[in-house]
Amino acid sequence: MGKYDDILNIKRPVSKNHQPMPIENRAAQFMPFAALTGYDDAVAETARYTEEKIELTEEKKAEINEKLSDLELKLRDGDRVVTVTFFVPDELKSGGEYVTREIRVKRIDTYKGTLVLSDKTEIWINDILSLLI
Repeated sequence: MGKYDDILNIKRPVSKNHQPMPIENRAAQFMPFAALTGYDDAVAETARYTEEKIELTEEKKAEINEKLSDLELKLRDGDRVVTVTFFVPDELKSGGEYVTREIRVKRIDTYKGTLVLSDKTEIWINDILSLLI
């Protein structure tokens, strides 16, 4: 005779006062518990790649300034659509990303050092990597 033979074949007790829990709710008891809420998001944020801003050479700065001068002349006739690659700093961590966009330039604000777009947003001239007029 085995150690647990006396209880192996006993039926499961059923309460006379409470309804049995539905299977869907029983399964929820055994779901994994996230003890560190937000940990996965923090790990994903840390793993997210950002680029460092490229320090332009004097030749590249001169090339961009020349294109900005050409653009300024063409803006006298009205808004101008150009393709620009510029650095967008990341709001959450150091670095950022370079984006290339086709934009409509309204004017160049030399005092602030920005391109003013037709939708009133601005791009810092120091963040421009390339400019195609």
